[in-house]
Amino acid sequence: MRGISWTLLFSIGVAALLGWSGQLKRPIVALRLALEEPPKSLPLPIAGVPTAALRDTWGAPRGNGRTHQGTDIFAPKGAPVRSTTRGLVFRVGENRLGGNVVWIFGPGRQIHYYAHLDQFGDFKPGDLVMPGDIVGFVGNTGNARATPTHLHYGIYTPGEGAINPFPLLQRKQ
Repeated sequence: MRGISWTLLFSIGVAALLGWSGQLKRPIVALRLALEEPPKSLPLPIAGVPTAALRDTWGAPRGNGRTHQGTDIFAPKGAPVRSTTRGLVFRVGENRLGGNVVWIFGPGRQIHYYAHLDQFGDFKPGDLVMPGDIVGFVGNTGNARATPTHLHYGIYTPGEGAINPFPLLQRKQ
């Protein structure tokens, strides 16, 4: 009887671990990402936009006493927006300023923010994305309704808050 009890308990334990492995997989990926160094350079999130066309508007005045905390990359409506890094989709949704937005948790605990999207890519929170995966499509949602279509790309860190992504996008890969 005792042998059967231990065998049964062992089998239940193994089954539980196998059943939970999918749920445990994401926290392990998140931990690995958190422990990695943040990238020293990033690819442009929109193909075909030359780096020379980018402008560093970090800190430019915005309405209500705000300043610009990102890089705007102008492109045609519907152009694919690609992840600049490996990461976990943290949040997909809407907010007042960014309109349709995607937040991705990447290496070094950085959060990569993609805003003003016309549409979202085919993923959900918790999904793993790789550099080049489509996270959305260029639009002008949120407070960008009266502007030409573009992507607002931002990076947030746990220690510094928002950091300027422009220098990272300008560095050679």
